[in-house]
Amino acid sequence: MSAGLLGLLDDVAAIAKLAAASLDDVGSAAAKATAKAAGVVVDDTAVTPQYVHGVAANREIPIVKKIAWGSIRNKVFYILPVALILSQWAPWLLTPILMLGGTYLAFEGAEKIWGRLRGHEGHDKPAAAVGPDAEKTLVAGAVRTDLILSAEIMVIALNEVAHEPFFSRLVILLVVALAITVVVYGVVGLIVRMDDMGLALAGRDSRGSQRVGRALVTGMPKVLAVISVVGTVAMLWVGGHILLTGTDELGWHAPYEFVHHLEEAVAHAVPGVGGFLGWLVNTFFSALVGVLVGAVVLAVMHVLPFGKKHDEGHAADAEATAATEPTDEFTDEQNEGPRA
Repeated sequence: MSAGLLGLLDDVAAIAKLAAASLDDVGSAAAKATAKAAGVVVDDTAVTPQYVHGVAANREIPIVKKIAWGSIRNKVFYILPVALILSQWAPWLLTPILMLGGTYLAFEGAEKIWGRLRGHEGHDKPAAAVGPDAEKTLVAGAVRTDLILSAEIMVIALNEVAHEPFFSRLVILLVVALAITVVVYGVVGLIVRMDDMGLALAGRDSRGSQRVGRALVTGMPKVLAVISVVGTVAMLWVGGHILLTGTDELGWHAPYEFVHHLEEAVAHAVPGVGGFLGWLVNTFFSALVGVLVGAVVLAVMHVLPFGKKHDEGHAADAEATAATEPTDEFTDEQNEGPRA
């Protein structure tokens, strides 16, 4: 009886050691996969704050939470099952799907640039001030953009663990999905609340705290404006890079090889900082591809009938928003009170 019990305990101990080793392997693989996708993670972190730039302060964190939950849904319920199924039975479909996403990102970036040039940028007015419908539209747009960036992150991670068994791949990608979402939207939440932290510090007795607080309050709007620009550039860069690598994988090697050879030449020509300069070369040409493709799609969207309807819808929304705003004359009358 005791011998049997000892044998059972030995078996349990062996299973526990095997499970611990498996967890270590999963953790190590998840860390490697996350590191490989770090570039897109940075882009995701840069893109997201622009969706809450100009949003009413009391709606910033709720909107970030909604986008974060949308990001988790994107990764866990949409991207992960599709990626695993395709990688198992139709891996050749992953690249064309990613290229469609890259084209959409390029279009989004080009549309934002066009909006700035025309003076019709989409997020100038706080969403909460316009109404809940506008906030839903804002969140939906952010979640759509996140879908593309998350797909890129998950496919990069999937490529790193393609040799693993199916169940291990599933667990590793779940870990990557949750970890990246927590990191990205944790940083985004911190960024958008830095001005409130500044106000709290400015109210303290310490002069040092007051100086830091005032610097945060005055500096964060500028930081958010810069991040908004970086986010737009990131859309073009990531979208263009997806298209460059996708055309290479599909058999059209010339564009990618040209950029790659130029990147290698610059990297080897300048000692010390050559690697960084080579990365800049790759980034520049990726963004250029994003601008060109995005401009073409933007032109098509504004020429075709459904594109014109899209423009008319934006114009109608702008007119409706302007109509709901009080005029200066009305505001003056309110301030003066009822006239005799």
